[in-house]
Amino acid sequence: MLKNWFRRGDKGDDVAHALYLIAVAQARQPLFYAEHGVPDSVDGRFDLIVMHVFLLLRPLSKLAEQDGDVELQARAGNISQALFDTMFGDMDRSLREMGVSDIAVGKRVKHMAKAFYGRVAAYDEGLAGTDELLGEALRRNLFGTVTPTADNVVAMADYLRCQAGQMAAVQDAQAIIGEIQFAPWPGKGVDP
Repeated sequence: MLKNWFRRGDKGDDVAHALYLIAVAQARQPLFYAEHGVPDSVDGRFDLIVMHVFLLLRPLSKLAEQDGDVELQARAGNISQALFDTMFGDMDRSLREMGVSDIAVGKRVKHMAKAFYGRVAAYDEGLAGTDELLGEALRRNLFGTVTPTADNVVAMADYLRCQAGQMAAVQDAQAIIGEIQFAPWPGKGVDP
């Protein structure tokens, strides 16, 4: 239901938290690592989470930027910001659990945020461009610490395009309450 969208002081934290859990669950699917060449490392896991959060932000960003209902735009913007904050709050917590010192955590999180924005720009450009451009964005980012096979790059580019198409079809009413799902990836063994 669309009730309670605009509760006083509601910044979209509940919706953002639910969306973040969806992104993390999708990013943790073993086939990304076992069959599609994503490195099973801190970097690889970070990059898969970033890619999935990027995908979930697409329908919210579209809604926040379109003309129309100002309250709806603000709500979408709040959820987007809360999703970003939730992700980096989790990154902060994870670094601390890994034993990174309090002094170094801030620098690391700042570096991760910069990396996030770089990846968003690269994936946006790649999705709007050619398969070669998208493949290069994936090589630099998702596969940045390994040398992937051409098949792995093509498979992940297909996956990213498939999910971007799914996100483009999300209705505004679904996006605003966090009812966003990833599409099954036909024949690839990666399902939501």
